[in-house]
Amino acid sequence: VPMGVLSCMKYLMFIFNVLVFAGGTCLAGVGVWVAVDPAGFQDIVAAKPVLSVGAYLLLAVGIALSLLGFLGCCGALRRSRPLLLV
Repeated sequence: VPMGVLSCMKYLMFIFNVLVFAGGTCLAGVGVWVAVDPAGFQDIVAAKPVLSVGAYLLLAVGIALSLLGFLGCCGALRRSRPLLLV
């Protein structure tokens, strides 16, 4: 396999993982926002328990995606197979 293809794949993996990290961070931010100030979202979601559970679910998924994206970025830059498999 030519070296240029491997270098391109390395940067594509890095960019994809940065996007996953950014999406996870945004989800975690929205989860914190809904958990701290649920009054703005009561018009969208009528039931209060659903709003509370949804906020913590968004927070958990956002943190998990951010962690996976960060580990993927580190794996892509170091060309570490175990980090990329995580």
